[in-house]
Amino acid sequence: MEKKKLTNELSISSICFGGNVFGWTLNEKESLRMLDELHDQGINFIDTANSYSHWVEGNVGGESERILGKWFMESKKRQDVVLATKVGGGMQGVERGLTRQQIIDGVDASLQRLRTDYIDLYYSHHDDLNVGVEEIMGTFQELIQAGKVRALGASNLSKERLLESNQIAEVKGWTKYIALQPLYNLYDREQFEKEYAEIAKKENIAVMPYFALASGFLSGKYRTEADLEGSARKMMVEHYLNDRGLNILDALAQIAQKHQATSAEIAIAWLLHQPVITAPIVSATNAKQLESLIRATTIQLENVDLTLLEEASKYK
Repeated sequence: MEKKKLTNELSISSICFGGNVFGWTLNEKESLRMLDELHDQGINFIDTANSYSHWVEGNVGGESERILGKWFMESKKRQDVVLATKVGGGMQGVERGLTRQQIIDGVDASLQRLRTDYIDLYYSHHDDLNVGVEEIMGTFQELIQAGKVRALGASNLSKERLLESNQIAEVKGWTKYIALQPLYNLYDREQFEKEYAEIAKKENIAVMPYFALASGFLSGKYRTEADLEGSARKMMVEHYLNDRGLNILDALAQIAQKHQATSAEIAIAWLLHQPVITAPIVSATNAKQLESLIRATTIQLENVDLTLLEEASKYK
């Protein structure tokens, strides 16, 4: 798979695999098999978090990192993976926050679970408005200097805090945020495009959007309230069921037929055609879904396709 340069030392695949499924919709055995498949297919960029997947009954958080750590130990392929994880989210026994002590404790706990001595890309998962950005960025700099972290990213930060963080880092000579993980897909465009896109260009920040398929809505499988009955995604998807959402699905279906692809593949391909997007975060739970994700990276959308999707998804 084509690789993109993230830093001078790190090159990443054009899609990032979302590790929230490890220990959630994939059990440990299935997760280890999926990690083997990812390696075989050349997908070297994996995203997780200390808190994944605490929301599952019986889990406490850290399950995804533990599974990754087991795979690193058994496969001996840690050096082949660009590993991203996060700090700042809550889990059993760990309060949400970004104080100096929370970050230091968080990275050490993640490293232990991951059975590695470094993290390639370390995200602040959720902002902590009770902590000044100088304390946060200064603590991250300690991790960089200690060799525990190689690069920094931000998720769920306001544009003001993102800019302030990088401005302070520049003044102090510290490492800046070089990656951003926002909500962005063909439906959820407005906030990113209005608030973050220009910042990403100006600051040369790589963008790895999450919910690339709008919680599955852009796959086209949910078109009515009846389609959502009994679905675990009902609360996450029902607000997409409106005229604009259905227009997007119609456009995706039309273009998918033209390219002999699926709607989900076209939605991912659209993200990959956006100049500011580096690597969408996507997940799969079986080999067939993984093959579909890989096909999406090979689809060349024509200008007429992009125009149709632009018109269907435009916002006020």
